[in-house]
Amino acid sequence: MGMRLPKGYTEEAMAKLTELLRLAGASGPESRARSQLQEGIPQLARFVFLREAWSAVESSPHWIGRTLAFLKRRGAGDGPGDGLAPALARVIAAGASPEDIHEIVRVKQWEMLDAMCNLLDRTGVVAEPELQHLNWALLLLDDEGEPIANFGSLHESVLETDPEGREMRPAPVDD
Repeated sequence: MGMRLPKGYTEEAMAKLTELLRLAGASGPESRARSQLQEGIPQLARFVFLREAWSAVESSPHWIGRTLAFLKRRGAGDGPGDGLAPALARVIAAGASPEDIHEIVRVKQWEMLDAMCNLLDRTGVVAEPELQHLNWALLLLDDEGEPIANFGSLHESVLETDPEGREMRPAPVDD
C-alpha cells in the first residue's frame, strides 16, 4: 500500500485501528490511524471523546417541544433549570421560531464545548497570577486507571468532529 509504519507496527495494526476509527464514525480513518501509529497522537480516543461530547449538543429543534411538554407535566418549580420552560414559552410567544431558538442554543453549546477543550489544553488561563500554576488535562487511562496519553490540543478537533459535518456553519437555506 505504500504506507510507511514505524518499526514495531504492522499492516495488521494499521488495518485494525483504521477499522475501529471507521466503526466509530471518524472521517479519514486511514490518516487518523497513521497519525496515531506514527506520531503517537491518541486519535481514536480523541475522536470518541469528542463524538460523545457532541452527543450532548442538541441536533434538532425537537428538544423545545419535548422540554415544554415535560416541564408542563411536571409543573412549575424552583429547581435547577426550571426557568427554561417559561422562558421558552415567552420567546415563542414573542414570535421566535423553534429553528431560531435551536440555532442560538446549538451555537452556545458548541461555544461551551470549545471553551472546555481550550481550558483543558492551555496552561495559565486563570486571571490571578497566584493561581496560574493550576492546570488541567484530559488523560487516556489504561485498564488499571493509570495515565497513558494526554489529549493535547483537543480544541483543534472540535469543529472537525461536528456531527452535522458543517463545522458549525449555518444550515443551507432551502429555496
